[in-house]
Amino acid sequence: MNYLNQNEEKFEPVVAELNILLAEYHMYYQNLRNFHWNVQGRNFFDLHAKFEEMYTDAQTKIDEIAERILTLRQRPLSNLSDYIRTSTIEESPSNLKDIEMVQLLLHSHTILRQQMSEVVAKAERINDEGTLDLIGTYIRELEKISWMLDAWTKTTEKKTEGAFA
Repeated sequence: MNYLNQNEEKFEPVVAELNILLAEYHMYYQNLRNFHWNVQGRNFFDLHAKFEEMYTDAQTKIDEIAERILTLRQRPLSNLSDYIRTSTIEESPSNLKDIEMVQLLLHSHTILRQQMSEVVAKAERINDEGTLDLIGTYIRELEKISWMLDAWTKTTEKKTEGAFA
């Protein structure tokens, strides 16, 4: 018996998926720091600030994921070598153009979203409402920032007069 009043072993599949998500978020976080430090060009001010906002958010999520794993009486991955080995998000080069940075982040969002779905699938099987609540919020927030970054990548064309008439 424990403070969750549940069999700790039943959470092991959820924790395994959470640890993968933790590794993915660490690599994503590091890429955001890289981009924050190395972005150049006309979009510097906007992207420098946005990347800082995003890595601060990722840092919070990393801590929350690790704490969820601890709440479930398991151990979170905590070594860089484990993150590199576990994550499918790879280190990014430091010399990318701003558009390449954003496109790489959107690709990382796809990976993060897929892993969140894995966590949700395992958590649903055992009615792990705490994990479902946490990851549901992450999904909503990730989808919103993905939409915004995708909108940033689009080129706009000048509208002609009367276009809305």
